[in-house]
Amino acid sequence: MKRQIRVSTAILLVMVALLTGALVMSYNRHNIPVFVSTAQAAGFEPGPLVSFAPIVKRAAPAVVNISTSKIVKTRGAQMNPGMLEDPFFRQFFGGRMPQQQQPRNERSQSLGSGVIVSPDGYILTNNHVIDGATEIKVSFADKREYPAKLIGTDPMTDVAVIKINEHNLPTLTLSDSSHAQIGDVVLAVGDPFGLGQTVTMGIVSATGRSGLGIERFEDFIQTDAPINPGNSGGALINTRGELVGINTAILAGNSGGNQGIGFAIPVNQARNVMEQILKTGKASHGFLGVTLFPVTSEKAKAFGLPANSRAVAISDVTPNSPAAKAGLQPGDVVVALDGQPVDDVQILRGKIAAMSPGTVAKLAIVREGKNSDVSVSLGTASNDQLGGASTHDGDDDNSTPNNGGGKKGALPGVGVQGLNSDLRQQLRIPEGMQGVVVSEVDADSAAAQAGLEEGDVITQVNHKKVTSAEQFNSAVKQGDSSGSTLLLVRRGGGSLFLVIPSGK
Repeated sequence: MKRQIRVSTAILLVMVALLTGALVMSYNRHNIPVFVSTAQAAGFEPGPLVSFAPIVKRAAPAVVNISTSKIVKTRGAQMNPGMLEDPFFRQFFGGRMPQQQQPRNERSQSLGSGVIVSPDGYILTNNHVIDGATEIKVSFADKREYPAKLIGTDPMTDVAVIKINEHNLPTLTLSDSSHAQIGDVVLAVGDPFGLGQTVTMGIVSATGRSGLGIERFEDFIQTDAPINPGNSGGALINTRGELVGINTAILAGNSGGNQGIGFAIPVNQARNVMEQILKTGKASHGFLGVTLFPVTSEKAKAFGLPANSRAVAISDVTPNSPAAKAGLQPGDVVVALDGQPVDDVQILRGKIAAMSPGTVAKLAIVREGKNSDVSVSLGTASNDQLGGASTHDGDDDNSTPNNGGGKKGALPGVGVQGLNSDLRQQLRIPEGMQGVVVSEVDADSAAAQAGLEEGDVITQVNHKKVTSAEQFNSAVKQGDSSGSTLLLVRRGGGSLFLVIPSGK
């Protein structure tokens, strides 16, 4: 009986083995992977299906650690002067109180990362990594160390170039960061927390990030590849091992570490700054000479744009600026720059500022509902002109304004009057500015809800200049195709557009 059981068991095992083999052969015919042990796979070498190891092996040697030191003045420990003479406290010091400690110099050290971009030792990094440093040292993963020389910086973009005296160094190929797309896989390489070279992986979460208050002008690549303190100046690379950006900032919580939101300077911007520094010793930025204003989807029709579209309008043009020489006017709507759509003021300012002076910027504009192209040869921006924003005081038209009396007219709830010398002095309005002054706005009117205020100077109505109450009323009555009223308003030295909806 036992023998029969053993025989039956053996037969069952053989049948199971044959069935398994048949299933394996059937699965393989359909290209379905079969997981087997190393022993069963006789000579098969296991490994991950996807690995970035070859890319990292090529790229990582070109990413270095940067350590800096500088002398900082510290405040000495201070005591309340009254304590120095208080007998109660003097008894604890044998009748003598300690002297006030004087400020002294101390050496401060910091760590960051950098990217070698030329075989003869030029390295890209962040300005904040080396800012104020009296000594810069570059370290490689193989423990080699070199003193570095500062070549130049641009605090406006947070880009810096340093150099070490070495040759035949590994480098990273610079990609075209304008091709970076949301969803692209990227790797961040750097030296977080001084631990040593570290590689993390993520995707491009967003492009064109601005308005963060990190730099003077911003056009960041956002990524969820973990970036931590010490990664600043390091490389953000794509799956071809090309440099996409220079890691520069993180959105950190209370821990101060990675929260899945990091920002990198696009390599196109960093390359432009580097080339200027290497050529002239400093970075210069393009200047257009306009004040920009966002055209939201609610205001699109008033500017002759399709419903729900977004763009950037020009509310003022600086006299004798590149924009003025090219014929740009207040009320022009910029819809594209060099063929790329524009729908954000900060991004347009950043892209203009990222261009070198003398570059010809090609703007696609809409003027009174008609499309046209304007080429502008950019000037050189001063620190308060980056991106071309200005606060010009007004037109060069010196015609005498008429006094309209201040009565409510064609725009419901709004009273206006022409400018005179008394009003100019009272409201501190420059002589060159032409328009009408808002003398009254009903609190429940559509104009008030749109943001119009008493004391505002209206210079245009529906793209038409107005210098008197009569002209103002006529322009309002003529209206536009959307039925709303578009006002160009001067307030506090700046300009803005307001769209007043009809019907109230």
